Amino acid sequence: MKCFSRYLPYIFRPPSTILSSSCHTEADIISTVEFNSTGELLATGDKGGRVVVFQREQESKNQPHRRGEYNVYSTFQSHEPEFDYLKSLEIEEKINKIRWLPQQNAAYFLLSTNDKTVKLWKISERDKRPEGYNLKDEEGRIRDPTTITALRVPVLRPMDLMVEATPRRIFSNAHTYHINSISVNSDYETYMSTDDLRINLWNLEITNRSFNIVDIKPANMEELTEVITAAEFHPNQCNTFVYSSSKGSIKLCDMRESALCDNHSKLFEEPEDPSNRSFFSEIISSISDVKFSHSGRYLMTRDYLAVKVWDVNMENKPLETYQVHDYLRSKLCSLYENDCIFDKFECVWNGTDSVLMTGSYNNFFRMFDRNTKRDVTLEASRENSKPRAILKPRKVCVGGKRRKDEISVDSLDFSKKILHTAWHPSENIIAVAATNNLYIFQDKVN
Repeated sequence: MKCFSRYLPYIFRPPSTILSSSCHTEADIISTVEFNSTGELLATGDKGGRVVVFQREQESKNQPHRRGEYNVYSTFQSHEPEFDYLKSLEIEEKINKIRWLPQQNAAYFLLSTNDKTVKLWKISERDKRPEGYNLKDEEGRIRDPTTITALRVPVLRPMDLMVEATPRRIFSNAHTYHINSISVNSDYETYMSTDDLRINLWNLEITNRSFNIVDIKPANMEELTEVITAAEFHPNQCNTFVYSSSKGSIKLCDMRESALCDNHSKLFEEPEDPSNRSFFSEIISSISDVKFSHSGRYLMTRDYLAVKVWDVNMENKPLETYQVHDYLRSKLCSLYENDCIFDKFECVWNGTDSVLMTGSYNNFFRMFDRNTKRDVTLEASRENSKPRAILKPRKVCVGGKRRKDEISVDSLDFSKKILHTAWHPSENIIAVAATNNLYIFQDKVN
């Protein structure tokens, strides 16, 4: 790959802006974005319980620049609103997370979850249909057996390509609290689902039983001091996983040690600087996302103001710390009042673990090059996202004189936030969800 950092200030251009509408409802807001293992498919989930799968255009000799564009491949309703009559609770249909399974045959499989139920979906193509049934007519009605005088051999006839999404497994009734993350194990036989206080391990073939592998619920709920915020399996060690907490700690567990991993193998935690202590310290130190690097050597965590990279072999402090929007420190009081301080930003690695990406407010998203230590702020908006245009870096002015191309911290729009992003596993293609719009940006050097 060409030197990525050289193009960092202006690398991405959008081939297209998709999944957008001028007037949107709450149900249209995108709540998760995920590439599959090859990057050929991209799935989004929204607050209305829908999953939209995009497929990448194949390169043609006539239009080589179209390679990289994603078009709608399949749309289906994954979850419906439910009501828990025992607890008198309404269960939202919002898709919290989507995770792809590696492709084993012509079909694709993905896991999607709302607050309570995980579903395994099969997405397959059909371009032939059987004709010539013995017991049914062509419309599918049962024939009178007395009229059948000869046996026919059914034949397959070509038909227009149809993409079908069918639910293959439904994993339910295992979580008392809201599911915040799911992660597929590297053995591709098991996955885990995580709520505020517990982590459950499932076999992909068994829906009526799961194993509780972490339980931090105290005997007396008044003694509760932290909740689990995210969890992920190691990319190639099927016995290892990590989970993060609202106290800003990350715990690495080894399932070989015991069936219940309440005692962690490693604890990654940065001691707090007493001089920076404030009323908001505990809230902004809560980790909203944790991700293993593709190599498994590093961990990336996102708290409210920063992204940190941890070496798995060094627990006492992060290897690298990148400030995402440090200019918001002076705004914490108003962010607390409008509940923005509780926003859960996600973070992603690029395919070589050399660049990090995470979101911010005003539809800004940030990138940090680990090798050159350069960073850039880019904006996902319709105004500056014309096809094949180059994105210009944005800068936020904290105080004093504001330059022409800078935006004042006081004029940031906190209702526009980039919470969900995804990076193609091997190429410099990123997907950024901005409210009800999905932006796909592609490396300028491609």
